Amino acid sequence: MAGGNRADPPKGRGATSNPEGRFEPITHEPVEDGWGDKDPLPPALRTEVAVDAARTAITWNDSPDLPFDRSVNPYRGCEHGCIYCYARPSHAYWDLSPGLDFESRLVIKPEADRLLEEELAHPGYRCAPMALGTNTDPYQPVEKKYGITRRVLEVLERTGHPVSIVTKSTLVERDQDLLAAMAERNLATVTVSLTTFDRDLSRRMEPRAAAPNRRLRIIKNLTAAGIPVGVLVAPVIPVLTDGEIERILEACAESGARSAGYVLLRLPHEVEGLFREWLDTHYPLKAGHVMGRVEETRGGAANDPRYGTRMTGTGAYAELIGRRFNLACQRLGLAGHDLALDTNRFTPPPPPSGTQMTLF
Repeated sequence: MAGGNRADPPKGRGATSNPEGRFEPITHEPVEDGWGDKDPLPPALRTEVAVDAARTAITWNDSPDLPFDRSVNPYRGCEHGCIYCYARPSHAYWDLSPGLDFESRLVIKPEADRLLEEELAHPGYRCAPMALGTNTDPYQPVEKKYGITRRVLEVLERTGHPVSIVTKSTLVERDQDLLAAMAERNLATVTVSLTTFDRDLSRRMEPRAAAPNRRLRIIKNLTAAGIPVGVLVAPVIPVLTDGEIERILEACAESGARSAGYVLLRLPHEVEGLFREWLDTHYPLKAGHVMGRVEETRGGAANDPRYGTRMTGTGAYAELIGRRFNLACQRLGLAGHDLALDTNRFTPPPPPSGTQMTLF
């Protein structure tokens, strides 16, 4: 169901409730009816999968904050359940909750590889790096069953199309063969997202993602296979994780990471309410301090959507985070090593069968 709260957070999930999305005309409010714990416990929350009848695979953007203008997202929603995920509000467009629905009611694009190949074959297509993992993780648990990300990679490898991937999942190692073959031609990079080394915090905050120490091993394994790997310290959460920046960067550099970036916590739309609720549930004594710092970096609000500052925030505290991060990167050799992928190897696939050929 899309509305209503649960008394206790479901085990293995990030959100603590399932509030309505901002477009829904009806809202629900829990009411104490006097029966208390006499009511039976709700059934375990299981992941449900629906099919997206998409007609295109590539999503285009012109954001000055992003280093790419195109991406493929095989999945809507994400089973990792990261409470801070900025993609949660997108579930509201499906009349689903950005809360528990986002991490348990997923929408998949099983035809993404075929659609991508058709788009790459279009006469007007011009090659530039394709991004995977820009909205939700392309290697979230359901990828093991459906293999959509792997099929998308096979299209890109076959056509010589460059790709950059962001993930926090060990499943990326499954595709090491494809990624290594592409990396030999300067066609692939992988960025591993790492938020904290506090295992208890990580378990509560990103419950179905790989453990922090296991993500270091992802970096080591991919690097050993010849694949360029970077680290994304994201999000940096005031009070909870901001003290770990240098330690994370040092460990990632030792594991073979070649570059690094960060994003300061931002809480757009429904994410603000969900994050506040999560703080009150798991860290009630720190909740006020955390949100006070967040608002300090966002002009007194929980989110500032303006281009140019939404990723790094503003104010003295945000500037301090930026200086610490940059100094650590310079000391560890992680600054200025972003790899420019090769776009000259791209060979368009043949047009789909049944497509009328041009006269000349």
